[in-house]
Amino acid sequence: MPLVSVVLSFRNEAENIPVLVARLTAMFAGQGVDYELIFVNDASTDRSLEVLVAERQRNPRVRVLNLSRRFGVAEGVLAGMSAASGDAIVYMDADLQDPPEVIPELLARWRAGADVVHTVRTRRHGESPTKMFATRIAYRIIQYGSSIELPVDAGDFKLLSRKAVDRLLQLRETDPYLRGLVVWLGYTQVLVPYERDARHAGRTHFPFFSRNPWKTFALGLTSFSFMPIYVCLALSAMGALTAAVLLFTASSMAAFFVFLWSLLMAAVAVVGIYVIRIYKDVRGRPPFIVESRIGFDDSRSHELERAARAVGVGPHTH
Repeated sequence: MPLVSVVLSFRNEAENIPVLVARLTAMFAGQGVDYELIFVNDASTDRSLEVLVAERQRNPRVRVLNLSRRFGVAEGVLAGMSAASGDAIVYMDADLQDPPEVIPELLARWRAGADVVHTVRTRRHGESPTKMFATRIAYRIIQYGSSIELPVDAGDFKLLSRKAVDRLLQLRETDPYLRGLVVWLGYTQVLVPYERDARHAGRTHFPFFSRNPWKTFALGLTSFSFMPIYVCLALSAMGALTAAVLLFTASSMAAFFVFLWSLLMAAVAVVGIYVIRIYKDVRGRPPFIVESRIGFDDSRSHELERAARAVGVGPHTH
């Protein structure tokens, strides 16, 4: 019987976890597969860990990785993948915006031969029009400038085969943009449309005017594209043209100098983002550290130790 691992990287989701586990358990009951639910606790400050311990007493397939501090959603996903034993690995959010009931369709596509199954959001319930518009624009900007064909409106709800996960874990890249890295892997990839639900309980950890969505946009734009550098080059040409016009028309020199200053600052910022990413990769720090684990066999402990050292752990072994 095949084993399916579900990886859930989360922080402060105590209200959602019982319902999430119940829906996942009910969904897997009719799928003809064994499964494990790997919750990666990104230094939660609420009762999430206590709730998970209680859930494990009812369902021993619930397993927990506690990270030593807050590392981030993507890093938590990689930690969970490094600990997963599944023939297929699904990763999704823990706030029930991604319906567990979509997973059977992902499994069907995997059984049909797909190594990567993306979910594509046709509707997003419970989100403000401003955020939806900005997200739509951001996805299309990232796709337009990318050197690979990134699916629009595909988030962090996917299924990967064992082969794809093994390759993904070999990549040594800080600040990983998983939505792009998974596409970059290649193999057989298919899309499954679905409607994203509103958050079940609690408040979003990614409000529009917060650091996280803007960081994700910057990572997506600089992970697979040099378009920002080309835009700065184009703006430089426009600045030179503007300078020539102002030279002959004697227009406001103050406005001209402000324009040049803004252009220079933009170029420095863009180059700075790429330099920062190079610096982080060169340092070689592990993207996550596992502090403790609950529900994992001792025979698998060596895998988690490798995961704690670095994501580039090499092929998975059983």
